[in-house]
Amino acid sequence: MVKLEHRDFNAGEDKEEARNLAMTDQRLQDLGYRAEFRREMSLFGVLGISFCAIGILTGMSSAFQTGLFSGGPVGLFWGWNICSFFMFLIALSLAEICSTYPTMGGLYFWVCKMKPDMPILGFFTGWLYAMAMVFTGISGNLSVALYLASMAEVGQGRTLTKVEITAIAWAMNVFSGIINTIGTKAIGRMSTFNVWWTLGGTFVLAVTLLVKAPVKNSPDFVFTNFQNFTGWESRGFVVLLGFLQAVYTLEGCETAAQVAEEAVRAEILAPLAVVGSIAGSWLIGLAYMLSLLFAVQNIASVQATTFAIPISQLFYDAVGPQLAQLCLAVVTLAQVMAAITNFTASSRLFYALARDDAFPLKRQFMTLNRFQAPYWGVWTSVLMGCIISCAYIGSAVAFDAILSSAATSVMLSYLQPIVIRVFWPNCIEDFGPFCLGKWSWPVNFASFLFCIFVCVLFVLPTAVPVDVLNMNYSIVAVGGLLVIITINWFCWGRHSFKGPIKTFVSK
Repeated sequence: MVKLEHRDFNAGEDKEEARNLAMTDQRLQDLGYRAEFRREMSLFGVLGISFCAIGILTGMSSAFQTGLFSGGPVGLFWGWNICSFFMFLIALSLAEICSTYPTMGGLYFWVCKMKPDMPILGFFTGWLYAMAMVFTGISGNLSVALYLASMAEVGQGRTLTKVEITAIAWAMNVFSGIINTIGTKAIGRMSTFNVWWTLGGTFVLAVTLLVKAPVKNSPDFVFTNFQNFTGWESRGFVVLLGFLQAVYTLEGCETAAQVAEEAVRAEILAPLAVVGSIAGSWLIGLAYMLSLLFAVQNIASVQATTFAIPISQLFYDAVGPQLAQLCLAVVTLAQVMAAITNFTASSRLFYALARDDAFPLKRQFMTLNRFQAPYWGVWTSVLMGCIISCAYIGSAVAFDAILSSAATSVMLSYLQPIVIRVFWPNCIEDFGPFCLGKWSWPVNFASFLFCIFVCVLFVLPTAVPVDVLNMNYSIVAVGGLLVIITINWFCWGRHSFKGPIKTFVSK
């Protein structure tokens, strides 16, 4: 009798799963696309994808010095909370659209569907965002190399050369390609693991720093101390420059949309992952940041460090060489997973663009291997990563200029669908299950203003007097990227791309 009841229970679960799968595929077919991927990702897997892309431990650790030198603890604390609030509003805006259009094209497809009479907007959004994801992945793989270089410096006193660091970055690019080639299940399991690693890693880092730091800073220092290593005289502007650290860290929530076609009930899971990843990152990031601020021993020492990653000096001063290596190891593994996720997003976006004739070699980029991976997009990302990484050997400034465009490009990509929602609020007629209702336009308008503010802030000089070494080359890199996309549109795109192409037509 018990066995019979158990079998009936499993049968009921199977029927429910089959019904959910049918509903999800039907929604995709209503958007004009045939289901090509196996739906093997759970909520935790989709949520983990966004957590990986945001990379709280990695983004906070890699960019912490930006806020520390531009405003100090007071700027970091208030900047984090203010930016987290507005990034949460952006997540709400994007989640509402994602619930309506749960496809792997993400930002690109949303723009195309909401403004079908202007295909140039979708084309620009798709290419800009795809390049941003590739550049972010390249940056992440170089960061892994720099963390490993810092571990060598802290543990063995050995300084790696630029060629050695670039070789490690090459190896990481190839490793990211291999993991992404294995397919959906591997990425889903890794992203699920990343959620727990982020939670556990934050706990380990916080406890280690707060217990072992020889001097604990006072609450007065953590919440009111101001630092300025920028040369700017305006305290308000210096604090605003520190906002860049928070925004840079929190970008990536929309990545969940890139695997929407690989999840059951994507119209619910994907938007929940978009919003949930920002909410969780806000709290986890705050806990990690406060532990760093209470444990930092000497800000001037961090500013003058010779380690490859400045946060290494903070760890070294606070907990000593052996535990500093442990802290770096925790962050390094998180960085590895974050970089892999960015190539996941770029490869899916290449697939989506090729599907709609917005990317060349359509047949090749739409080909899936037996692991359900769009491997042409994966290895295109790897190839670009290896080529661009070579720039680091010749000039770290040139390399930084290329990669600094990634953060600005992501914000510009966010801006496109939000602008449409602000100025054409009726562009969506049939909302998905995640709907903001009467709060939709106010949330979109606040998100629009913040995106504009951040895009301007990202291209302003971060230090004075400005010279060739400290100039903010982001405006040059983003401008160059936009020029290339413009030329591509007029020479090729406007002839081949007319908007999303349906691969499924209802009878």
